[in-house]
Amino acid sequence: MTSLLLNEAMKVGPNEFLRLVEDVTHLLNNEKGHVGKLLVMGKLLKVPSENEAVIVGDIHGDLQSLAHILKSSDFVRKASHNKEVLIIFLGDYGDRGSYSPEVYYVVLKLKKLFPKHVILMRGNHEGPYDILAYPHDLPEHLHRKFGEHSQDVYIKLRELFDQLYNAVLISERCILLHGGGPSQATTIDDLAYAHKKHPHETHLEEILWNDPEENIKGTYASPRGAGKLFGEDITAKLLKMLNVKLMIRGHEPSENGFKINHSGKILTIFSRTGPPYFNHHGAYLQLNLSKKVERAEGLKGFIKFL
Repeated sequence: MTSLLLNEAMKVGPNEFLRLVEDVTHLLNNEKGHVGKLLVMGKLLKVPSENEAVIVGDIHGDLQSLAHILKSSDFVRKASHNKEVLIIFLGDYGDRGSYSPEVYYVVLKLKKLFPKHVILMRGNHEGPYDILAYPHDLPEHLHRKFGEHSQDVYIKLRELFDQLYNAVLISERCILLHGGGPSQATTIDDLAYAHKKHPHETHLEEILWNDPEENIKGTYASPRGAGKLFGEDITAKLLKMLNVKLMIRGHEPSENGFKINHSGKILTIFSRTGPPYFNHHGAYLQLNLSKKVERAEGLKGFIKFL
């Protein structure tokens, strides 16, 4: 089925793509309360610490890496047979890579086919207009794909972005965010409803844009122009508040597809390869959620390389 999805992505026309975006937007908008074993709280999803999860970092239009992950993880076959497996995307599906529309198609089709098995998070490249990543070249890739219909497609994708999850909390295990923890968060509501508090409070901006930094306390302005650099004290405070041991995040290109920060409290996963990042490897996690891990180093055995 993975090969079929890839072929569809290459051939899809604007009308079919639009219908898919609208269908998934509606699906996400209606994910409330319990979704199977998952619990929706605003734009935060609570996941029980059991069974298997495939965790995918930034893809940025790299269709080849996405195909590799789907095939090597065997996700589609497992989900087709209703196995207890999740695939969690940490955001940043498009921009930078020329196959951005095709990546969106595959990811959204997976969500439509296996709604209880696919979790779609929001990255800074799916952020609100006021903190959207620059350069934002998705419109150019859509124009290449869909010509005069590209603006209609883009408008609908923007509506979809507002439905993506801010955070995923795996009970007593870890918190999944695209960028990093909001430094002023005092309750779980600050993550779950960060989109509603934006821009009056900075929680959403920090979730999408923050980066961990070593040997600092508190936060500093980020050289990215949005979000903050945050120290280990900020990480420790957030993990304690949420009663978890680790943060898993994307956002930051990593030479070997992953990196560890803050005394093993943070694992970064970056799942695409090639220009403009030129990292030697991409990586993803194939994680047994029932396994207790105290530090990010304990996850190395679950890292799969591209």
